[in-house]
Amino acid sequence: MQERRYRILVTGYAISSYGTFLNVVALSLYVYAVTDRALAVGVFMAVRLAAGFVAGLAAAAVLARWTAKGVMFWANVAQAAALLLLVLAPDGFRTGTLFAVSAVVGASGTLFMVTLRSSIPDMVGEGRHTWANSLMVSGRSMAMVAGFASSGVVVSLLGYTAAFLVDMATFLVCALTVLLLPMPMSPARSDDESGDEKDGQGSQGEESDGGQDREARRRRVPAALVALGAVPVLGLMVALRGIDALGSSSHNAALPVYSTELDADNPAVFVSVFWCVWALGNVLVQQVLQRYTKRTGRSVGALGFGLGTIAMSGTFILAFAGLPWAATVVVALLAGAADGLTEVSYTSHLQTLPSPLRTHAFGLSATVENLGFGVGMIVVAAALDVFTPLSVVGVAHGAAIVLALVYVARVLRGRGAQEAQEAVPGSEEREGKKGKGESGAGPARGGHRDGAEVSGG
Repeated sequence: MQERRYRILVTGYAISSYGTFLNVVALSLYVYAVTDRALAVGVFMAVRLAAGFVAGLAAAAVLARWTAKGVMFWANVAQAAALLLLVLAPDGFRTGTLFAVSAVVGASGTLFMVTLRSSIPDMVGEGRHTWANSLMVSGRSMAMVAGFASSGVVVSLLGYTAAFLVDMATFLVCALTVLLLPMPMSPARSDDESGDEKDGQGSQGEESDGGQDREARRRRVPAALVALGAVPVLGLMVALRGIDALGSSSHNAALPVYSTELDADNPAVFVSVFWCVWALGNVLVQQVLQRYTKRTGRSVGALGFGLGTIAMSGTFILAFAGLPWAATVVVALLAGAADGLTEVSYTSHLQTLPSPLRTHAFGLSATVENLGFGVGMIVVAAALDVFTPLSVVGVAHGAAIVLALVYVARVLRGRGAQEAQEAVPGSEEREGKKGKGESGAGPARGGHRDGAEVSGG
């Protein structure tokens, strides 16, 4: 493509991400303004996360029936249509429409992300996964800062309707960039489905074949999950991602509380500065990762994901430790860099899976992440009423550090076993015959083994 078309798609994704983060603030405020109940805001977020949870489970089945381009296009159109419906809804239907919008946005957003991540290997050339993922993460990080920073201005000066229309426009822009992809929009039809049947007997045969196809698809789902379970440390990797999401919920919920404790008159200052510096660290590490991959032909791999998670969780804990401003800025920069490292290494590693398993892996990952973040928001909100932000964040991210240490140990043990096997005379020839068509972990596929290889065949 092809890189030019991918850059256009990432630009559209960044624009829609801006609208998404703008609406995180605008919709939450609007729910409270319409219902005048804080509980409604929590229910609104719960509906959104629940819809994302279900969409993650269904993503593989959806992509088995429709093309990636079609799913990404209609996911954006659905979100734009939901926001338009909210703008046009009469006053008496606003509350019900809000929760419908929450479900549509949660499900469509998850389907889009699962499809985008699992389709990147088909969009860019061999060895370009890290570059593609870094570009995507950089665009989202900058969009997040812009969305959060401008939300207050947009809502206060232009109103809720303008904010929703801006968000609707961003999704339509993203849908337009999806249309530019050189990929089929409609699923290919088999020869048996290419036209009407000539007689009733042919029609019965068609119906029988369709039933067999559906049965085959149902059998493929558990088979795919079994195959995923056989991939070294993949289950532990996804579990760590879920605990990491729980940790993310803790610092997202605790930041406003901690910022208010620091400066009750201007609580937004600390939050704004922290996220801006975090985004800067995230963008800077993407540049480092791209140069590292280009120079060495390797990716940071599964080990980088584990070490990055440890660094990220540690720095987020330090952010609430009451350090001086200068030290906190450095901590925020390192937290953003570590967050960017884990995102790219995790996504790139899963992208080395064969295409059918890749979709299941990203769908499962989205489900686990939504579950971790949703449960975390409920638990953390209750804990912050009793404990200090440092205690709450320390426990949540401490759990991620413990699991990450176990994960790193497993990866290093796997790497040691592989090196010992390769040291045996004749093992390379046997491995070459046995694993012809297989590839090492990491998008660069440069022959570097990290103890968590994923079969590419």
